[in-house]
Amino acid sequence: MKADARDWVESAEVDFQVASSQFRLRTKRSTANAICFHCQQCVERYLKARLVEAGLDIPRTHDLVLLLQRLSPIEPLWTAFAPSLRGLNDYAVKYRYPGHIATRADAREALKACRSIRVEVRLSLGLPKK
Repeated sequence: MKADARDWVESAEVDFQVASSQFRLRTKRSTANAICFHCQQCVERYLKARLVEAGLDIPRTHDLVLLLQRLSPIEPLWTAFAPSLRGLNDYAVKYRYPGHIATRADAREALKACRSIRVEVRLSLGLPKK
């Protein structure tokens, strides 16, 4: 794997660990917004790792659907992830500011989407599922 792609994967894994560990915690204060944000970031970074590995340019965007469109010629089956990616898109920015509150159910769905996409990208990059 290319060094730049590996850097993206390492960053993605940090986001995945943060989201997973926060979801397992039972705290009085909700961490759902943070969980959803880190799920979005994990997926974004994995998609960017795949772009790097394919030798494609990485656009400066948080739009997961746009990243998927860039990857469609080399990973056509991933278009099935489009609905999940649309759902994760809002967590990149909107939920980081007051006025938008994610629920525990939102966090559960974000983590579920993140896990499934993460597994596919890891397999595509020749990495174990984990």
